[in-house]
Order: sequence, then C-alpha cells, then structure tokens
Amino acid sequence: MKGIVLAAGKGTRLYPMTKPVCKPLLPIYDKPMLYYPLSVLQQAGIREVLIIVPPDDKEQFERLLGDGGQLGMQISYKEQFVQRGIADAFIVGEEFIGDDSVCLVLGDNLFYGAGLKDCLEMAQQNKTGATIFGCYVEDPRAFGVVEFDENGKAISIEEKPEQPKSNYIVPGLYLYDNHVIEIAKQVKPSARGELEITAVNNAYLELDELNVVTLGKDFVWLDAGTEDSLLEAAQVIQNLQRTTGNYVACIEEGAYKNGWITYKDYQHMGKALEKTRYGKYILSKCEA
Repeated sequence: MKGIVLAAGKGTRLYPMTKPVCKPLLPIYDKPMLYYPLSVLQQAGIREVLIIVPPDDKEQFERLLGDGGQLGMQISYKEQFVQRGIADAFIVGEEFIGDDSVCLVLGDNLFYGAGLKDCLEMAQQNKTGATIFGCYVEDPRAFGVVEFDENGKAISIEEKPEQPKSNYIVPGLYLYDNHVIEIAKQVKPSARGELEITAVNNAYLELDELNVVTLGKDFVWLDAGTEDSLLEAAQVIQNLQRTTGNYVACIEEGAYKNGWITYKDYQHMGKALEKTRYGKYILSKCEA
C-alpha cells in the first residue's frame, strides 16, 4: 500500500497567517502540521508517500522533508494546480499509485489513539474495497455523515447535510483498493464544483465494498482548518504530551520504531536538535 497526503490547500481562509507559508506547514504546537498525517502513514507501515502540494510551494516541503531518505521513506511531491476536491487526489496521484492500493490522509487532520495502529493494520487486510472511519461529533453538519442500520452497517453517506442522520462523520483518513482511481475519474463535480470524496465512498457503498470502522471516544481527531481549531489542536497536543510523556507525531521516533532507521541514525537526529525540547525528547528515548 502507498500513501498520499493531500496538502494542497493554501489556507486562504486563514490569511494573513498563511500568506508567507501554506497551511500544511503551519505549526501545531511544537511541529509542522504536516508531521501529523505523515505519522499516521508511518503507523500504517507505509514507506512510499506522495505529498500533493500547492503550486509554487514544492520547495518549502522539500526543505522540510527532502526525499524522506533520512526517515527510511520514499517521499515525492506533486503540485495540484487547480483545487478540484479531495477525490482529485487519486487522479493527480494516478501514476504514483500505479497498481497498488492507497491510503489518503488530509493534510490538516490530526489523529491520535492507542489503537490507531491496530485499526490501520486490520484495514489493510481487506484486499478489496474501501475502509473509512466514523468519528462521533456533537455537530456533524459541516462534514460527510454516515447513517447506520440497526446492525451497525453503513447504509448512506451524505455530504454536509442540514439534517444529519447520525452524529458520526467521516474524518480525513481513507484506505482504498486500486479501483479508486477509476471511481474518482467517474465522479461528477458537486454543486460547489468539487470532486467530493463522499461520492467515492458512496460508489463503494453501492458495490457493497465499503467498511466503516467507528472510532471509540478515546480517539482524538482534530480538523485544524480554522484559527480556533488551530489553537485547540495545539492545546490538545500540548496536554497529551505533558500527561503521557510521549510526543505525538514525532516522525523520527516513528521511523525508528518501524525499524526503518538505525539507533545511530535516530540518535544523530536528536543531537542535531539537542538545543530544542523536541531534540531532547528524541535523545531521552535513545537513553530509555
């Protein structure tokens, strides 16, 4: 399975903070926003990653992550010149995906939970169809909403409904077989002119090939798309790290835990940042 991070949003709704830097490179507490979706792909054991970026911003992403070799990963980049919706990621990334299955993570979504790695590993055991997740929220009207039958089976997904049929929304983490490329190509633009990911999910639902995994209330999901949600996300990450003693989305630690880099490599990364708390954390894990 290959991974895609859709990080092509300029974040115009966040101006002026996103004038000098695009939204996925803004900090969430102590690290760039991009680290969070990348760490999800690491937990899924995915080493080959395409990051879809805004036009003219490719160099900023390359300065941050390079080709991923220092993490034992293969990271490439592709510009999305026209934002046509989430489903367009599979069309933009068609050559990268090739004949493989694919996991897509939105660049402004943050996931944290002790069972996340297990959920992702189980989802990858499904060799056909799609696996998405259901997350409980108080007000689901701004998202794609899943409706379940009495047996807990998904029977419909509706994009931004005025009268939601449940409180379970679909967060920005999706796993698909290779058929997703052709499905995405067949999606018609919605009323707002976008290729909606809900249309892709509904296509799998009609084929009876959609698996919806509901996340427990111990899972943390954050959509950092507004000024307030950016602040909230930073506060949540700060609290998690202080209370658990573990960093969220430390991609160097993720690479080391996966066996993609050596102890010496990991220690070297910590020493390069030893004047920062982030670097001190890495070094503390080397000593543990």
